[in-house]
Amino acid sequence: MYQLIAAGEVVERPSSIVKEMAENSIDAGAKSITIEIKNGGTTYIRITDDGCGIERSEVRKVFVPHATSKIKSASDLDAIGTLGFRGEAMASIAAVSKTELLTRTENEAIGTRIEIAGGEEISFGEAGCPCGTTIVVRDIFFNTPARMKFLKKDVTEGNAVAAVVDRMALSHPEVSFRFIRDGKQTLVTGGSGELKSTVYSVLGKELSNSLISADYSYNAMRLTGFVSLPHESRKSRSMQFFFINGRLVKSQTAMAALEQAYKNSIMVGKFPACVLNIDIDSALVDVNVHPSKTEVRFVNERAVFDLVYYGVKSALEANNSVKSASFTTQGELPKSNSFESRAAEKTYSQRLDFFKKKEEPVQTAFSQNVRVKANEDFWQAAAPKKEYKIDVSIDEQSQSEDISKNTVKENREISIPDFRVVGEAFKTYIIVEIENELYFIDKHAAHERINYEKLTESKEIAKQVLLSPQAVNLTKDEFEVITQNIALLSQCGFELSEFGTSAVLIRECPSILSDCNLSDLITEIAQKLLEHKTDIVPEKLEWIYHSSACRAAVKAGDKTTPEETRLFVERLLSMPEIKYCPHGRPVFIKISKYEIEKQFGRV
Repeated sequence: MYQLIAAGEVVERPSSIVKEMAENSIDAGAKSITIEIKNGGTTYIRITDDGCGIERSEVRKVFVPHATSKIKSASDLDAIGTLGFRGEAMASIAAVSKTELLTRTENEAIGTRIEIAGGEEISFGEAGCPCGTTIVVRDIFFNTPARMKFLKKDVTEGNAVAAVVDRMALSHPEVSFRFIRDGKQTLVTGGSGELKSTVYSVLGKELSNSLISADYSYNAMRLTGFVSLPHESRKSRSMQFFFINGRLVKSQTAMAALEQAYKNSIMVGKFPACVLNIDIDSALVDVNVHPSKTEVRFVNERAVFDLVYYGVKSALEANNSVKSASFTTQGELPKSNSFESRAAEKTYSQRLDFFKKKEEPVQTAFSQNVRVKANEDFWQAAAPKKEYKIDVSIDEQSQSEDISKNTVKENREISIPDFRVVGEAFKTYIIVEIENELYFIDKHAAHERINYEKLTESKEIAKQVLLSPQAVNLTKDEFEVITQNIALLSQCGFELSEFGTSAVLIRECPSILSDCNLSDLITEIAQKLLEHKTDIVPEKLEWIYHSSACRAAVKAGDKTTPEETRLFVERLLSMPEIKYCPHGRPVFIKISKYEIEKQFGRV
């Protein structure tokens, strides 16, 4: 049998001992597990559970290498449903420590105690103890000092044990975990089966409050758990927890699907947090590919990718909330200051013209001949609430062989709430009042996302033929990569042709870019393509769309007229799905009237 199992050394440090023994407790059906360590676990580890216990006749077998009750035949390895299954854990632990085991089953009137040191049995006999199992491990590596020197400081080892307990608790919210470190209780979970409650206990209030629920089924698989809101992203992947049938795993497939689902909703360099469990037929996943059992292999990686991607995407779309701002301190009033005159400010009317064009479905909402009189009060209230009926076509093609291409058409009514444009701050943020909330809209971020949606949703990108082709001089590498991707650029609305050996001619461009520096844009795209030559075509399209949308967007500091501002706000409110720019920055934040009044002491 041993040739069929990827067995290996499990005793690397105290945390690996805790992991193996806690997994055995869960496999034994424990509903309550207490873990206690001293000095980082190097001198003392005790794990107590209320599981089924071990029959006295079977106790000695626990410490025999590769002896296990969890698999009966070779075929069992194809559908492993327990956390442990190899049987070498306790034998390896007892070989390098002083180990004591007390256990009793419900059918026994008195329990059993066995003591082993360095792999040798010291004592064996009866003992009084409750139902379940208690294992005490002392002085690990006492007989192998060469290995002891590789242990880190007690604090570091203790932190590693705490991390293991945290993950075990998250993977099994139905089990109550209690962790005691150097006499101090640091973690208690309720064991109610409510994952959100366990997340609160393990990861804290702040992270718990930033999570939204995910529940999605596909192809007899199910994804459950929680993911973070886009604006609550983190600087690392340290808060990403993936579980397969309750087993903590490292899955590049799941991680890639998670982060792909957040694309265009999360800032570059930030990462989402998650606690996600995938329920899957045990026969469709191989957990026997690595000695630590943290890496798995799926029979169908694509199906798992789709499950995570669409599960997370659905959760985000169902909770497409706006980031709220709050006051943290009461600042002083600004001191008197004179403002220096600035250079003449350019308008960007041409770049907002597409708001008024009749040929586009959404833009017909603004074809009502909006006129602004010269003396119209810029601060007046907006027109009454308008309702627009929009034909939304969604073409969604899964890359999975199990999902065929389909088109869904639906009519949905978008109701634009009454709003009042209060003004503009720092020539960057439009301030809008809607009911009892103030919204601060980032002009550049919002316009960039609107442009991005325009580019990606149109089946045929509106193009502008240049009156005279524009030559772009490139380096040899840039010229080569651009000419290799002419067809790709054509998909994005650019018509290019070679012009000599180191230049290209731009003959057409997307109409929203007609007022942009096309030479700089093509050079920027060339650099992107050079940096990511091996990436797939959809990724390259994303970069081009991002760059184009950003270049065409109004910049912070650009002046907007009252008419442009009102049209801009109306267009944005008619697209409720827009909450983040393509780079993941929030398009707008809100502050409630209550929050303001609280700062002024009115409430």
